[in-house]
Parts: sequence; C-alpha cells; structure tokens
Amino acid sequence: MTAKKYLIGYPVLLIGLLLWAKGTAFTQESPTLSKGQKIYVPAYSHIYTGNRQIPSLLTVTLSIRNTDMRHAIEIVSVDYYDTKGVLIKKYLPSSVFLKALESIRYVVDYDDKTGGSGANFIVEWRSENSVNPPIMETIMIGSRSSFTSRGRVLLPVQ
Repeated sequence: MTAKKYLIGYPVLLIGLLLWAKGTAFTQESPTLSKGQKIYVPAYSHIYTGNRQIPSLLTVTLSIRNTDMRHAIEIVSVDYYDTKGVLIKKYLPSSVFLKALESIRYVVDYDDKTGGSGANFIVEWRSENSVNPPIMETIMIGSRSSFTSRGRVLLPVQ
C-alpha cells in the first residue's frame, strides 16, 4: 500500500515542479533597454599551445550588432588595449551610426601581436531612445583554433 502512495506522489510532485519552473526558469525575461553603455570585449591576438608555451597567432574580428528592430545606435568609440591595459589603437576618428539590425566589424590582422593574450576592446555606444543593447563579440581565428568571446557591460552611459 505504501509503494502505491509513492507512485501516485511522484507524478504530483513532478507536475508541481513543472508548474513552479514554468513561472521562473522557463520564462524568458524581457530585455533590459538602455540608452548607452561602455562594453568590455575580450580579445586574443594569440594564444599559447603546448607545454613550451608557443604562441599561435590569431586574426581577431570585433563584431558589433545593433539588435534593436526600430532604432539606430551610435558607436562613440572602439578602442583596442593590450595585455597590460595600454591603449594600442583608436578605431574611430568620429562616431558611426548603425541603423536598426545593422552590424559593423573591426579586424586585428593575423600577424599583429601587439595586443597579446589578454587584449581587449572597450566600446562605447549610445542612443537617443531606450533600445535593446547591441551584441558585441570577438571572433578569433587561427591555423590551429577558433573561438568567440562575448562583451560585458562595464558602465551604463548617462
């Protein structure tokens, strides 16, 4: 008789967990709208392989994608820093506007080792409207490997 109680109890418990999860874990949150941010995007101009720490050179592509379906965003600055945090290159002499769903890219050439294994981009963007924040990621491609890295918000821009 007690085994029968347990068999009936498990489906009830499972249904309860699914109903609870539907309200929390399985729902997608609404995107947080923003009027601007400063974003840190990791980049690797080379990575080390093997015990001898031989550098493998990589081409780095920074991709910035306006994910808002109605409004443009302004890319204010795209700055490239090395492993020690020293500014290597300012990619924008003046702001660039991305229309709704438009994207842009910036490339660090394969043989440019100045960034090192801890390089990064700092990108600042803004908009007159509250918009879906853009996606910013780097794609690193070399003869032995390829991978991506996603940006992280440092500061909302006022």
